[in-house]
Amino acid sequence: MSFLNLIRAPFLAASLVVATLSVAPADVLAQAASAAEAASAVASAAAEPAVAPPTGVPTPEVKKEEIDNPYGLKALIDHGGYVSMTTLIIMVIMSVGSWYIIIVKLLEQQKLFQSAKAAGATFWTAGTVKKGAEALEEKSAFRYIAEQGLKASEHHEGTLVEHIDRHTWIGMSVQRAVDTINSSLQGGLAFLATVGSTAPFVGLFGTVWGILQALTQIGVSGQASIDKVAGPVGEALIMTAIGLAVAVPAVMGYNWLIRRNKQVMEQVRSFSGDLHNVLLAGKK
Repeated sequence: MSFLNLIRAPFLAASLVVATLSVAPADVLAQAASAAEAASAVASAAAEPAVAPPTGVPTPEVKKEEIDNPYGLKALIDHGGYVSMTTLIIMVIMSVGSWYIIIVKLLEQQKLFQSAKAAGATFWTAGTVKKGAEALEEKSAFRYIAEQGLKASEHHEGTLVEHIDRHTWIGMSVQRAVDTINSSLQGGLAFLATVGSTAPFVGLFGTVWGILQALTQIGVSGQASIDKVAGPVGEALIMTAIGLAVAVPAVMGYNWLIRRNKQVMEQVRSFSGDLHNVLLAGKK
C-alpha cells in the first residue's frame, strides 16, 4: 500500500459515516409513518359499529354451569347420620303439628264468633228459652249452654239435687257448660307452648352434634382442612335455623290464640250470665 492510500483511508471512512447518518433518519421516519398509519386503521376499525347478525339466524345461548351445594339441606338429607336425621324428623313433626293446631283453632274460634253474633240476633228475640235454643245451630256452643241451663231448670225437683237451691243448681250447670267450652278452646295450646320452648334446644342439639362430627373428622384426618369442617358445620347451622323456624311460629300462634280465646270467652260468659238471669227471673 502506498503512502497516498494511507492518507485517503480516514477520509473515506468519515464520508461513509456521514452518508449513513444522513440516510438513517429518513428510514426511521418512514417506519414511524407506517406504524402510525397502521394504528389509525386499527382505531377506525374499532370505532365502526359491530355488524348485526343476519335476521333469522338464532343466537347461541350461553348456558350457566350449575354447581351443586355439597353443604346444604339436600346434603344433610342425603348424607346425614342417624342422629341428624332423627333430630330433623322430630322438628318436622313439631312444625306440622304446630301449623295444624293453629289452623284448626283459628277455624274453631271463627265459628264461635259467628255463633255469638247469631245468638245475639235470634236467641233473645225468641218467646222462650227453648225456642231461642232451637233457633241456634245444632252444634253451636251457645245452644249447648242454653240446653244445659234449660235442663237444669226443668229437672230440679224430685231428684238428688233438689237439696241444692234452684239458683245455685242452674248457675253450676251453666258454669260447667262454659268450662267445657273453655277446655275445648284450650286444647292443643299446650303442644304449641311445648314446641315454642323446646324446638330451639332440639335445634341446638343438632348444632352441637354437627360440631362434634366436625371435630371428630379433624382428629381422624389429622388436618383441619375446610372440606373436613364445612360439611358438619353446615349441618349444624341448618339445624339451628330449622329449630328457630319451628319455634317462632309456635310461640306467635300460641300468644295469638290465647288472646282470641279471651275475646270469645268474654262473649260466652256474657251469654251464660244473661241466660242464668232469664231462667231464674224470666228476664234478661
